[in-house]
Amino acid sequence: MAVRFGSFALAADSRRLTRGGDDLHLTPKAFDLLLLLVDAAPRVVPKGEIHRRLWPDSFVADTTLVGLVKEVRRVLDDTDAVSPIIRTVTRVGYAFAAPLHAADPPPGSRYWLVADGRSFPLTAGVNDIGRDSAASRVDTHASSSAATRPGSKTSAARTAPKSTAAPSACPCRCATAIAW
Repeated sequence: MAVRFGSFALAADSRRLTRGGDDLHLTPKAFDLLLLLVDAAPRVVPKGEIHRRLWPDSFVADTTLVGLVKEVRRVLDDTDAVSPIIRTVTRVGYAFAAPLHAADPPPGSRYWLVADGRSFPLTAGVNDIGRDSAASRVDTHASSSAATRPGSKTSAARTAPKSTAAPSACPCRCATAIAW
């Protein structure tokens, strides 16, 4: 998951929170809390669920959770009482209230390789996929973004926009190449 809200960017896979490109520091539990709230947004996450997810094998007092919420709010500069980023629902739990947007792809990565639920950006031009001589090759400059295997005919692994159409399979059946 990689999302933007306001001037912030949150990348779950790399565990990074940035503001204007600058890294911000959260303790591991505070980062987990932020991920949990963003993932559940705009739903209110009950305190009991937060405790079960963040501390599955131990008991912690509500003051510990309140301290984590304060840490996240401090780092996010969440001081607007009228329109908070993290909304408190008294005696129930917390909700992430800021509008979320998909994060921008890295510069120059219009195409992505999707395998086993993970996404990898492809650079413009030819990308070799795999480690041995049987590796697949994805050419992002080809009109149909053809994927080929060395020594074989070009196979039409057309790419589709990430947000609208279903991606097509890679000829080696290991992954899928899609366009952004």
